[in-house]
Amino acid sequence: MFHDPSQDGNAGSNPYYWWVAGALWGAMLDYFALTGDPSYNGVVLQALLAPTNLGPNNDYMPAEHSDEEGNDDLAFWGGTSLSAAERNFPQPNANLPSWLDISINVFNQLAGRWDTAHCDGGLYWQIDANNPNGLKYKNTVSNGGFFQLASRLARATNNKTYIDWADKIWNWMVEVGFIDSQTYRVYDGAGVDSQCRAVNNKSFTYTTGFVLYGAAVLANHTGEDKWSQRADKLFAEAADYFFTGKDHNIMWEPACEPQSICNYDMITFKGYLARYMWQTTLLMPSLRTKTESLLVPSAEAAAATCTGGDDGRQCGTKWYTGGFDGGASLGAEMCALETIQGLLSQNLAPPLLAKDIKWVRDATFTPIDTYASDVTTSISSKRDVSPTAPPPSATTTHKAHENEATALGADRVWALLTMVCLVFVVLRQG
Repeated sequence: MFHDPSQDGNAGSNPYYWWVAGALWGAMLDYFALTGDPSYNGVVLQALLAPTNLGPNNDYMPAEHSDEEGNDDLAFWGGTSLSAAERNFPQPNANLPSWLDISINVFNQLAGRWDTAHCDGGLYWQIDANNPNGLKYKNTVSNGGFFQLASRLARATNNKTYIDWADKIWNWMVEVGFIDSQTYRVYDGAGVDSQCRAVNNKSFTYTTGFVLYGAAVLANHTGEDKWSQRADKLFAEAADYFFTGKDHNIMWEPACEPQSICNYDMITFKGYLARYMWQTTLLMPSLRTKTESLLVPSAEAAAATCTGGDDGRQCGTKWYTGGFDGGASLGAEMCALETIQGLLSQNLAPPLLAKDIKWVRDATFTPIDTYASDVTTSISSKRDVSPTAPPPSATTTHKAHENEATALGADRVWALLTMVCLVFVVLRQG
């Protein structure tokens, strides 16, 4: 599975592809940022820096996964590395680049594959000839992930080159119809045989999430109305299309859940939309109330499905059913985790700006007692420094978000801690 200490943090076996590991470590970085609990940081460090993941050129292009790695995989692994940089997560190995430089390496890989010979631009889905499925297909998750990486690097470096790239990628996705310029629905992609004119109109949660957060980052960084308006429209379309139930506030995957045809990849998708909706609120607080109106009920519905499996605690896939639907899997656990842990985000500081990002070498973490009676108080109270930051010896102090956090309640915190434990139980059983 994705965490085997005997394999140096290597990712890996059926039914999950390597990219899911990159996504999972991103969720665990968020867990640390949101809770301050460093229990899993050693695992995350091991995995993100393992040679069989990072690759010889420090760009998450390892030969061990060349037959399955696509450009969308790079978007996940590179995005996770950038998340580490944006939170000053320690990188203690002096023989390897900083998290920010690793992220730039990934960006450069993607930029070098921008293809103008077909469809006047865009990235292909796949990279290696040994993986022919997708070599003639340009998909939105690869290009949307590239767009988000460019947007975040613009903010993390103050380098205008990344803004130029973000503009180019956005304009191309709109021109070929991957993003509907009227409805702002985000579609799956198109084949180059049609010069990308025959767009596959399936729409998945995670592609919208990638593009939404990229637009929100640029709105925050540039202050330009066009980006805040685009983020607002993407959010509105996501709220309309990806939520169901009698009150239209429970997230679902309409492309596959109604027919029960979601594969192991698709089962993870809702988690990424939840992640990026919560993170959007850190940079566009105007969307906080709307986000909570959708994701608080979704988190409650997700938690209500976590009654399955031999231990009676594994989570289901279809949250709108009101209980466990029999669909326990790593993806279901990840989706529930991402949605539930976002409930703690109101008092989280935004990602660090370029001037505050440092290469932190000290990977000493101060454990927290997850059984202490004041856990919820320490998380939900307003503080002058981020309540989720590592100790001063391990990071740069920065101010927290100015909004007062509401009381979260012990049930949410314990549910989150239990959820993380369950994710790792599923990993070990896999």
